[in-house]
Amino acid sequence: MAEIDSIDHNILRMLREDGRRTFSEMAGQIGLSVAAVKRRVDRMREEGVITGFTVQIDHAKLGWGVEAFTELRYPGSMPVSEIVRTATDTPEVQAVYTIAGDPDALIHVRVRDITHLQQVIDHLRRNGNVTGTKTLMVLGSWTKER
Repeated sequence: MAEIDSIDHNILRMLREDGRRTFSEMAGQIGLSVAAVKRRVDRMREEGVITGFTVQIDHAKLGWGVEAFTELRYPGSMPVSEIVRTATDTPEVQAVYTIAGDPDALIHVRVRDITHLQQVIDHLRRNGNVTGTKTLMVLGSWTKER
């Protein structure tokens, strides 16, 4: 895999800020030709550095403003694939992290309100061989620019 230089990092930063930013706009800010920027983006896509383009959503405006992380515990014989399946079968689960130690998994959940959160946790407890949970409510968030 080719080295990622400071120009590539600048391109990645600009795409993280706005995935719809044009090659022309980036070229003007970086000081390269449009073709050179396109070649760099294409190369990073081919090498798997850029895995896709996405949109950022204000979930609160869609009525899903409550966010939480829930630790899940399973019986010791539970395969990781079953842990992931249990969580991903629940539409409110945004991400699943299998982790070493206790607990077995950490899930990121988005719900409408506290009652909805309780329903989601109850659902997981009933339908997924979950032996225990611990839920942490998100009060605010910050994401580091990489």
